[in-house]
Amino acid sequence: MVKCDFSGYATRNDLLCGDGRTIRKDAFKENDGCEVPLVWNHEHNDPNAVLGHAILENRDDGVYAYGVFNDTEQGQTAKKLVQNGDVRSLSIWANQLKHIGKDVIHGNIRELSLVLAGANPGAYVDFV
Repeated sequence: MVKCDFSGYATRNDLLCGDGRTIRKDAFKENDGCEVPLVWNHEHNDPNAVLGHAILENRDDGVYAYGVFNDTEQGQTAKKLVQNGDVRSLSIWANQLKHIGKDVIHGNIRELSLVLAGANPGAYVDFV
């Protein structure tokens, strides 16, 4: 296991997401082992919203993430929110998506967000 502040599913396979799409097995397999920014609520245009980074692991049932908070004020505040259980949802932002109908079969995860409510019902923090 990677040394981390928390871990959980960045996205789960075969669940209908809030945007009407379903992510299928191995859609993000090329992201296995990649490090992506950890941000607050998809604010990837604001450097103050960067909270740390996450290492991604492709699994049979989805993409698992190991999150590390940075030592900024925002990162440490987010760490306390996660540790306290106040924020437990995760969400990905991906591009280069390929679809078959509404099924996502390929893409590239560019960031992982801590969010109050995520689009994928299986994306959540499960270890602090």
